[in-house]
Amino acid sequence: MRSGGLVAFPTETVYGLGADAFNPHALARIFEAKGRPRFDPLIIHISAIEDLEKTADLSLLSDEARKKLFLLAEKFWPGPLSIILPKNERIPGIATAGLPTAAIRLPDHEAARKLISLSGTAAAAPSANPFGGISPTRAEHVRDGLGEKVDMILDGGPARIGLESTVLDITGGFLKILRPGGTPKEEIENLVGTVHSVDENELCPSSPGQLKSHYAPKTPLSVFTREDISGKLYEEACAFIFFDGATRDEWLQAHGSGSPVIKVLSETGQVLEASSRLFEILHELDSLGVSKIFAQLAPPKGLGQAINDRLTRASS
Repeated sequence: MRSGGLVAFPTETVYGLGADAFNPHALARIFEAKGRPRFDPLIIHISAIEDLEKTADLSLLSDEARKKLFLLAEKFWPGPLSIILPKNERIPGIATAGLPTAAIRLPDHEAARKLISLSGTAAAAPSANPFGGISPTRAEHVRDGLGEKVDMILDGGPARIGLESTVLDITGGFLKILRPGGTPKEEIENLVGTVHSVDENELCPSSPGQLKSHYAPKTPLSVFTREDISGKLYEEACAFIFFDGATRDEWLQAHGSGSPVIKVLSETGQVLEASSRLFEILHELDSLGVSKIFAQLAPPKGLGQAINDRLTRASS
C-alpha cells in the first residue's frame, strides 16, 4: 500500500480492495481493476478515531452535526457505519468523484485496522469485486473475481456480517441514509433522532451502492414477498432462495414436484445469519449454472432493509 499497491483485505462487512487514500495513482488502479466508473465515490477506512481529522475537515461541520458525529462514532465505531463528512483537502478528488465530502468508516476487523495502521495511511476501499457484481465475503471470491489485478489478498475467513456498511450523511440540514447496510436505521434513530432515506432519483451518486443495478449475479434474479414466493411454481433449472426454513417447507408442501436448487438464508429466520449468507449463496448459485434465481425478500426491518436493498438492486 505504501508503494501504490492494491491489497484486498477482510472486514466485518465484505472484503475491500484497498489503496493509499492519499495516492491518486493508486486510487486510479482501484477503478481500473474493478472496471468502476469514476463518478462512483469510494469509502475511506481509518484504523482509529484519532485518524479522523487526517481524512475529514470537521471545522466545516455545524456544532449540531459535530455533536452527532461524536455520538455516532462512540456508539458504532468500530463497526459497519460509514459517515459522510467534509473531506480533508489531502484526499484527492478521484476518491470522492469530485465531491467535497467523503464517506469515512472505522472497520470492526483487527486485520483491516492493523493493515491500515502499519501502512501509515488511510485506505480507500470499495468492495473487492468487478463493478456491479456480487460483493466478496471470502478471499476466494476476490481471487476468482479479480485475480492478478490485485497485488495481495489477505485471507481473514468469511465476513461476519456479509453486507456493506450503512452510509449516513450528516452534512445537510437533516440526517440521511444513502445506503442501508450493517447498522440498522432503527439503532441510529434511537441515538440521534429521525433519519431520512435517500432520494432514489438522484442523478449522481454521493455514496457507493446507490446505482439502481448493483450487487448482481450473472444469473437473472427476481425478488418476491413471502406470500408471492409461496405460490411461485417450479421452472426448469431454477433456484429458490428462501429467507427461512418455514417458508421453504411451505413451498415444498405445495409445490414438491420438479428438482429446483433450494437455498435458505437462515433456517430459524435470524436476520444476521441471513445477511452473512446472502452474497455467499449468490456466488454459489452463479457457479452452478442455474437459469433463474427466485429470491424471497426479508422482513423489512433492521438488517432486513439492507438485505432487501441488495436483492432489489441485484434484480434490476
